[in-house]
Amino acid sequence: MNEFSPRMKQILQVLLKQNKEISVKNLAEQVGVSKRTVQRELGYVDRSLKKYGVSFHSRTGVGVWLTGDDGARAELAAALTESGDYDAGNREERRRRLILEILKEKGLKKLFYYSSQFGVSEATVSADLAEAEKWLERYGLRVSRKPGSGVSVEGTEENYRRAIRAFISENIDTRTVKEAYEGGAARSYDILGRESISRILNQDIVRRVIDCIMRVDDPQIQTLTENSYMGLVIHISIAVNRIMKNEVIEEEELPQEEKKDGACRLAEAIVSELEKEFEIAIPKVELSYICLHIRGSKHEKVEWDAAAGRTIDSQEIRQTVNRMIDAFGGENAYLLKQDDEFIQGLLAHLQPTLVRLLGGMQIRNPVLDEIKANYADIYERCLNVSKVLEDFTGKKVPEEETGFLTVHFGAALVRLEGRNEQIRKVHIGVVCSSGIGISRLMATKLKHVFQGRISIATYGKNDVTPFVAGKTDFFVSSISLENVDTPVIYVNPLLNDKDMEQIRGMIFQYERTPEASGEAEGFSRELEEINIMAAQINAVIKYMEFFKVDNYITFDELLIAVGEKLSPYRDQGEMIQEDIRRREKISSQIFAEFGFALLHTRTKGVVRPSFTVCMTKDLKPFFDPYFRNIQVVFIMLLPADSNVKTNSAILGYISTVLIEDPAFMDTVLTGDRENIRRALSAHLKKFFNTYLSKI
Repeated sequence: MNEFSPRMKQILQVLLKQNKEISVKNLAEQVGVSKRTVQRELGYVDRSLKKYGVSFHSRTGVGVWLTGDDGARAELAAALTESGDYDAGNREERRRRLILEILKEKGLKKLFYYSSQFGVSEATVSADLAEAEKWLERYGLRVSRKPGSGVSVEGTEENYRRAIRAFISENIDTRTVKEAYEGGAARSYDILGRESISRILNQDIVRRVIDCIMRVDDPQIQTLTENSYMGLVIHISIAVNRIMKNEVIEEEELPQEEKKDGACRLAEAIVSELEKEFEIAIPKVELSYICLHIRGSKHEKVEWDAAAGRTIDSQEIRQTVNRMIDAFGGENAYLLKQDDEFIQGLLAHLQPTLVRLLGGMQIRNPVLDEIKANYADIYERCLNVSKVLEDFTGKKVPEEETGFLTVHFGAALVRLEGRNEQIRKVHIGVVCSSGIGISRLMATKLKHVFQGRISIATYGKNDVTPFVAGKTDFFVSSISLENVDTPVIYVNPLLNDKDMEQIRGMIFQYERTPEASGEAEGFSRELEEINIMAAQINAVIKYMEFFKVDNYITFDELLIAVGEKLSPYRDQGEMIQEDIRRREKISSQIFAEFGFALLHTRTKGVVRPSFTVCMTKDLKPFFDPYFRNIQVVFIMLLPADSNVKTNSAILGYISTVLIEDPAFMDTVLTGDRENIRRALSAHLKKFFNTYLSKI
């Protein structure tokens, strides 16, 4: 909510508490500022209040006051106390906001402007500005102070863009923007509006930029990591803001492509949407910068495609990789060149790395200090690897990039040298809110990538007990975990490149660490667990539900049908509805790419684990937009009892089957209840046999 400065919010909060007029002097005393400051702030307030249905009034000799009904006043009060506000006393946060404001508004601004924006004195802004200058100078920008006129930024357009990219990389909060990235356009601009660094952007521009990007509907957008996606939004929003203010964008020479690649075509599509949406002409240089930003972005899935018209062909890259391995040296160089997993991983990593180096783009490596401390020898050898890249690109390779190369080479050495070292299997706990859906998808990807190097258990948030933590080396979680002493790596549920690098480094570390000895469980306890597991599997098979609904059913109507189908009691049915709805709000489980939706939650509405299949009456896709491209809805419910771990394992296994076994989905799509039950029983029999073999 940009329309109110922090100081204005304080003023309005005082006025809302008044039932009658208050003098400006009294108001200033309560806020703790001068009378003149209050008068200056109130000069523009009436326009911002209109959308809340509240009006500001002033009368000489009487005072000032607000009018509006109780509902309007309550809405305004809620907006003023919005949780995303920053603390003006937090010097680091305030200076970070000042840098972004300077980058966003490149032209002249007086100190009073920043003072009003951040709710501090002009002297404080001046001190903050001195610190901001040090950061800007790292990117070749200089702050110019002109007495009586204001503050502006001087420097080349290229350095200005480098500074914007660096700021985005350093300051976007991964776990906050993750919610936005996963929630579609409406969710994106709702959450981005609360993100600390973007709250001083023009929110209308941000919303419309996101809409433009979403309308392009390009696979490259869909595979961007959450940081890269939000970075692109902020980058474009700042550019559009400048163009709409008729700020001159310097026409600098950028490298010309012989052919247009996918990033260039995507940039052109986005620019086309932006020009129609904002009714502006976007300069060619801005198109080039957007293209460069897209090329340097990280993707969940990266493919090296020499046929896409890149300026560096795959043969050059492979020759460079060979030289990099030679530079790494050691007796294992020959074996590294035969390691397909290592070669393919390095090729995929080099694609965005080369774009960043050639484009002068920055990257942040959050685990660099740990890498340098724990793998000092490998890091030193990778400095020679970086020199090969410097010779190839003619650009200096920063230590952050060298750190990522260390992880790649270190992981390869583990595979080659493992037979000569005491390498053990690493125990990883994968956590999501319920332990069924997202965690199983993450576990499947980790098993595929790391294969025999790890053992994985999936948990819901409430399953992470001291006992579980004691037998786990580290957790990989898509949600926040409190009071957990075991290391936690917080990740995007899709496990992007950065996440996988962190996990790989942690596995490398724990593989060489002696395994903590756990307390052996008695035979009687094992028998008890086997009995519980058998009983719960039997319940899932025996009470499997299958029902059909109208093609036009909405999400809310479907929840009512599910509640009525799975419980004869109205109160329990309502519990089921509300718990599924709450879980879906946390993270949607509509998997259009697989053709099904997976609604799952833990609820007091059931007393046993439940697996239900719901389809339309004609077995064709649902018509409601919420279920776009969905042909079947699976409902998995966990009872709120003491068998959480056992039930999560069973339903989690079923969710894995849905993803990995096309034959099971083919059986489901026939719409034959008994065939589905038999297929489910066969899979759970395999699961139970595997479970017994591990006891």
